[in-house]
Amino acid sequence: MTLLVATRDRLLVVEPEGGAVAEGAELSGRRLSCLAADPLAPGRAWCGTSGEGLWATDDAGRSWRRVGLAGVEITAVAASPAEAGRVWAGTEPSALWRGTEAGDGWRFERARGLDELPSAPEWSFPPEPATHHVRWIACHPSDPGRLWLAIEAGALVSTSDGGESWRDRVPGGPYDTHELAIHPARPEALRVAAGDGYFESDDGGATWRSPEDGLEVSYLRSVAIDPGDPETVVVSAASHPHRAYVTGLSDGRLFRREGGGAWRPVRDGWPDPPRTVAPLLAPGRRAGELWAAD
Repeated sequence: MTLLVATRDRLLVVEPEGGAVAEGAELSGRRLSCLAADPLAPGRAWCGTSGEGLWATDDAGRSWRRVGLAGVEITAVAASPAEAGRVWAGTEPSALWRGTEAGDGWRFERARGLDELPSAPEWSFPPEPATHHVRWIACHPSDPGRLWLAIEAGALVSTSDGGESWRDRVPGGPYDTHELAIHPARPEALRVAAGDGYFESDDGGATWRSPEDGLEVSYLRSVAIDPGDPETVVVSAASHPHRAYVTGLSDGRLFRREGGGAWRPVRDGWPDPPRTVAPLLAPGRRAGELWAAD
């Protein structure tokens, strides 16, 4: 297994078994913004940048090529787990681009209607209130047309036809979604880490609840589901946005929940008291395997 890690200006290729770290030279010095593996194409991954295009690798990060969207502020990327040759990119201002693999490269088309949703005039990113962006893209595991888009900040919206039409945010749902996790065995069960707390839905986002028993803080940054158990969820959190992201002020921590029970803090192997940035989480391939990057 190879891990890819995107920092602000470097793409790192990590071999966990031996600890070797290499660098994707083509991306060095570029403004990297998001990263995603392609579940249907072994070795392929995608890296979005702020203004320097969308990049792809087919050899697990050892070499990269620019495939399109130059000049666009890419803020989120996801490869379809249900349709080969399909990638989705979100941008600032909020828009969704559909990428299709063609014989001579990739073709990108902007989805229509996202900025016409009723909630759109209210979207605003607090540090830069004149704009907003797509923070996260979540794909249905088996239905290629179904997507959920997190707009930072203001809405979690969805489409069932690949962006031809949209469903706006629903009452009681998350407002400031940072990440949305889906387990392949439970595709209608959505688990959300948001600036306004933890949310979950068992009907694809039609209705929501916020079980917070045991959560000591309410600013959630990341969420992951145990690959072997869709009822086990881990979130990262902090006491305040600044304490989620700012080194020296940070108090990032982890919480774990099993089978609808109370949240419990993770202290085995994690600093206590917490003093890291709130980490990014990702599921591994085996039951019980999760990764955290702070």
